[in-house]
Amino acid sequence: MHPCRDLHLHLAVSATAVLFFSASVILSAVPAARAQQETEHEEEFSYSPDAENGPAHWGQIKAEWSACGNGEMQSPIDLAGPRVTLVRRLGHLNHSYAPANASVVNRGHDIMVRFEGDAGSVSIDGTAYHLRQLHWHAPTEHSVNGRRYDMELHMVHQSAKNKTAVIGVFYEIGARDAFLHKLEPYLEMIAKQPEREEKVGVVDARGARGRASVYYRYVGSLTTPPCTQGVIWTIVKRVRTVSRHQLELLREAVHDEMEKNARPRQEVNNRDINMFWPIQQNKH
Repeated sequence: MHPCRDLHLHLAVSATAVLFFSASVILSAVPAARAQQETEHEEEFSYSPDAENGPAHWGQIKAEWSACGNGEMQSPIDLAGPRVTLVRRLGHLNHSYAPANASVVNRGHDIMVRFEGDAGSVSIDGTAYHLRQLHWHAPTEHSVNGRRYDMELHMVHQSAKNKTAVIGVFYEIGARDAFLHKLEPYLEMIAKQPEREEKVGVVDARGARGRASVYYRYVGSLTTPPCTQGVIWTIVKRVRTVSRHQLELLREAVHDEMEKNARPRQEVNNRDINMFWPIQQNKH
């Protein structure tokens, strides 16, 4: 064979090999990139304990949901006092949220606010986790010394490496929540209409997060399928209030004849549960 032809053939084969290798790397990376995302197909699972697709059976529905049944670091858990260790080095929850365009979405199992622009981030151990969406569960999924409150907000963040961090906020029935009050007209639009989505304009996540500084921290999982583990959980200790009307609006999304969309508590399995409590400075 002519040396030039031989060289061209060698280059063509090499290029093909490179393309094949690159495609293989990309395809192998896709599951990892999606691994810490909740399923969007709400009809595939239920919160009803008696249903064939209820929480006790989530891990059997799909192979990729197996962690729901056999995972050792599942969420939610009970934040029991005897298990909690005070760790001041955790530091203040450093977030830099910013107003961004958003939509409200009825996902059937919950109502979600999905941010379309840069809504800011929270820094955990030097890593920036960007706010992607927030949604609510009623009653709370996590509990404190066995007590569950009326509602729990989940602010879902993702890092550049597709790792997830969730900030949870508890609510009990009382005065209306100012953040939710601004969303009420849109919540009424999408109530009882699964997969309905409405653009709401600019939403400021700072109103959802609040200013409380004491929090619990542990490593767990998503609380809906695929129940992926390795999620960093931050649960704000201070309990906020929500009106009964607001709570009912959010419950309208759950149309499987259940009045709740909260996963049962999971075993702690000797995991560390830490708490950050800032040192109070003496005033002189």
